[in-house]
Amino acid sequence: MTQLTEHSLVQGGRSAAFATACVRGGVAAGLGVGALAVLVIVAWIGSPFPDSGAGGALHLAAGLWLLAHGVDLVRTDTLSGVPATLGIVPLLTAALPVWLVFRTARSTLDPADESRPRPSPAGALGAVSGGYLLVAAVIVVYSESGPLPADLVTAGLWLPGVVLGAAGAGVWSALGRPLPGREEAAAALRGAGTGLVTLLAGGAVLAGTSLVWHAGAARASYEGLAGEWSGRVTLALLVLALVPNAAVWAAAYGLGPGLALGTGALATPLGLVGDPAVPPFPLLAALPPEGRGGWPQWAAAAVPLVAAAALGRSVGRATGAGRARETALAALGAAWASGAAVAVLAGAAGGPLGSGRLLAFGPVWWQAGAAAVLWGVGVGLPTALAVRAWGRREPRVRKPRIPKPPRRPKTPERVLAAAGAPAAPASPDPSGPGFSLTGADGGADVGDDDGYEPYDYLPASWETPDATRLPPLPPAPGTPPPRSSGTTGAEGADGGEPGAPG
Repeated sequence: MTQLTEHSLVQGGRSAAFATACVRGGVAAGLGVGALAVLVIVAWIGSPFPDSGAGGALHLAAGLWLLAHGVDLVRTDTLSGVPATLGIVPLLTAALPVWLVFRTARSTLDPADESRPRPSPAGALGAVSGGYLLVAAVIVVYSESGPLPADLVTAGLWLPGVVLGAAGAGVWSALGRPLPGREEAAAALRGAGTGLVTLLAGGAVLAGTSLVWHAGAARASYEGLAGEWSGRVTLALLVLALVPNAAVWAAAYGLGPGLALGTGALATPLGLVGDPAVPPFPLLAALPPEGRGGWPQWAAAAVPLVAAAALGRSVGRATGAGRARETALAALGAAWASGAAVAVLAGAAGGPLGSGRLLAFGPVWWQAGAAAVLWGVGVGLPTALAVRAWGRREPRVRKPRIPKPPRRPKTPERVLAAAGAPAAPASPDPSGPGFSLTGADGGADVGDDDGYEPYDYLPASWETPDATRLPPLPPAPGTPPPRSSGTTGAEGADGGEPGAPG
């Protein structure tokens, strides 16, 4: 009975946690659409010539929220009467709902109070996504009565995919961001992330540089589209929301396939082909001019080159301890993973801008993804193998340095020779004529130079000098001259002085 009661309590706690997660998913959807509604209503209030009432502003907010999830909108009130499709997602506006879903899923599995029951990872994913999609379905139905109804096909395809992807990322983060057990798979994912971030950063730099280069045209387009301050603020917010799109466009341009500027017009680093159908917009002023491309356009290829090299470096450093086959497999996996991510971003950043020739604008998703894979294989794979080989090289052993022998102490003669002074005269033979130890005044006479002092020069080293290398000192006064080598030095037989005749 006790076991049944505990089991019922656990099941009841998990059911309550599941319901709570579902409610939290719905709240996240409401927060996202509410934030956009506030911005749209503020812009509507500040507009001097509003086209519709508050209901139109709310319908516009609902349409923008759906567009942020990849849902195409159909504009019915066109001048030609033909419905126009709008499918370019402002990626900065997509960051808010994606972050809300991610945050909700992560906090569901990581509550502040650990004693409270929580659902399983799969349960949290389903509950948060289910609650979010219920609110999204209501917004889709509401948008059908406005000027920008949602396309039901893309609403049923992209909206669940974005929500499930963001919720899955939140669950993965709550579980500690685990990577696959195999080292190659983990290295491939890290390398793909490094290459993708480098590619997008390079695309942002490329787009910013081109926009500064065409600053005059961008300013003229901005002033021509918005005259009042409220319109300028709204246009500035729209430009800001499309800045990530510009980074993706520039990255796809550098990859090689380029951008579609309308049906039959293509811009690549080699040049612009066809007649572009570009509406006046400040960001579009950064597009390359018509005709063949020059070195400024060719320099865009440096962006994917650096990104592929960064991908290979990351893989090579992560798999340096393994075999070359594992490094190659990880580099190939990273190339495919980065290509898939580029294809998704290119598909979201591009799309139709209207009807007719504006049905194709931006990068073609499959071409951009294939080009990213080719760059990863052609540059990233050799770079990974080279980094692995460089990391496994044997360090060169340095030979020990042989210590130098100690320097010989300088004698007085060597000191004089180094100073450039004349060497001291050799000592005269004591047995020779003219030898005298005293001068005319009775003092010692050791040379012609009265200021010469034989012990004024010290050896350069503090070591004890070799006595055998020093010059002989003159004999003291009163000392008899040394005997020749033939004398025996013995005293006479009569006890006389040595050397006296017998």
